[in-house]
Amino acid sequence: MAPKAVTLIDVARAANVSRATAARALNGYGYVGGDAAERVLAAADRLGYRSNRVAQALRRGQLPLIGFMPGDIQNPFFARIAHDVDVDLRAFRHNLLIASSEEDPEQEVELLESLRSLNVRGFIVAPTSADNKEHLVRLVRDGTPLVLIDRALPQVACDSVTVDNEGGAREAVSYLIANGHRRIGLIQDDSRITTARGRLAGYIQALQSHGIEVDESLIIVSRSTVEYAIDATIRLFSRPSRPTAVFTVDSLMTQGALLGLRSMGLAVPHAVSLVGFDDFNLATFTDPQITVVAQPIAQIGPLAVKLLMQRINGSREPPHREQFPTRLVVRGSVSRPSRTPGR
Repeated sequence: MAPKAVTLIDVARAANVSRATAARALNGYGYVGGDAAERVLAAADRLGYRSNRVAQALRRGQLPLIGFMPGDIQNPFFARIAHDVDVDLRAFRHNLLIASSEEDPEQEVELLESLRSLNVRGFIVAPTSADNKEHLVRLVRDGTPLVLIDRALPQVACDSVTVDNEGGAREAVSYLIANGHRRIGLIQDDSRITTARGRLAGYIQALQSHGIEVDESLIIVSRSTVEYAIDATIRLFSRPSRPTAVFTVDSLMTQGALLGLRSMGLAVPHAVSLVGFDDFNLATFTDPQITVVAQPIAQIGPLAVKLLMQRINGSREPPHREQFPTRLVVRGSVSRPSRTPGR
């Protein structure tokens, strides 16, 4: 059995002083009269007492900590932003605490409260839901600096850094239409996530602007993992009338779609054309290389840090709503459909 840790009370009793006096002597604040300070230090040394200075600093809000809450840290998009935020915070002598919500609104609320209890100085958050915002509204109302990334919530009066999700999706689907596709599948996230809503809206806008009726049977919802996207792809392409092209809303779903199509013997782009939202490393290592909607990911984290540090340093400017444009990167995963689409 491990020996019981020596507490501050143990030291106070051994030195025959109060707990408050022992705390002042050990932590170097306030006045300790007579030889009390020497007795406390001697007792602490004799008993092997080690103060938890980290815990003390946390309680006083003295540690320069920033909380980062991504939707899912396993997603390469959020992993890259976490890296960039960490690097940039070091220049401001601040450290990063990461707590992934895993796209669970209840977990987001619980983790945020846990981080607040550590006196974190500010937060960078990718909110899980457009409908789950009261805890963020309270955070801003209480004066805690907050920057939202990837997913802005107009009802929360704080800075945000996003991209043009609607415009990017619209450009991707319009490119497929320009290449002759009319039956275009969509593999998307849960619609409570604002990026999913924006990308769905762009998909619909592109179809309607070209006089193509939206077919709900071509839209399928998947969790943002490779495994779920494989299953979603197989379900989509097992239907009686297959799409001739598919648009996926993030890099993990794009990878899942590729694997799902391969498992069904459907070659890209000869049998099915593919465009994905988010560039990723493997997109240029596949054959063919994948056409993607690229986000300026390298700019998102640094700008979020800059805006947050301005708030921590006292800025009272109106909220900054920064939105970056996207860019369609054309590679080899799109071709014109065959004359006999479907089975």
